[in-house]
Amino acid sequence: MGISDLIAAFITEELEAADGVLELQRSDLAERFGCVPSQINYVMSTRFSPERGYIVESRRGGNGYIRISRVRMDRQTLLMHVINSVGDELDLPSARAILTNLAESGAISAEAATCMLSAVSQRALQTVPQAYRGALRADIIKHVLIQLV
Repeated sequence: MGISDLIAAFITEELEAADGVLELQRSDLAERFGCVPSQINYVMSTRFSPERGYIVESRRGGNGYIRISRVRMDRQTLLMHVINSVGDELDLPSARAILTNLAESGAISAEAATCMLSAVSQRALQTVPQAYRGALRADIIKHVLIQLV
């Protein structure tokens, strides 16, 4: 088990014990696991994202903290949140992360995630000029998700 997995497991356990809302010091967590604070940021962004049902608030500095809240959303609300958060452009790794998170949360099927990822892949968009691929990728993801709402 890697350090990211250990950190995520610890936070998940603490979150359960805290009844869905947890406040942590980034520096304390980094010290506890013997890692740099950026590792904590990585875990927060990949394991505790809105697509996975979490809201993460963060304040940096000497008294900086991370507040994680578990949010229970119905499927439609989750999909609308993702649609609204995609933005005007989307790179392939971000698209992959969003679709993986949606499939893991059960908001979309694994087959739908695979089809959408294929539709926005570098190979599928190879005839589109590089400068426009991110915008096209974002539009495709948003429009397909709207149809699934």
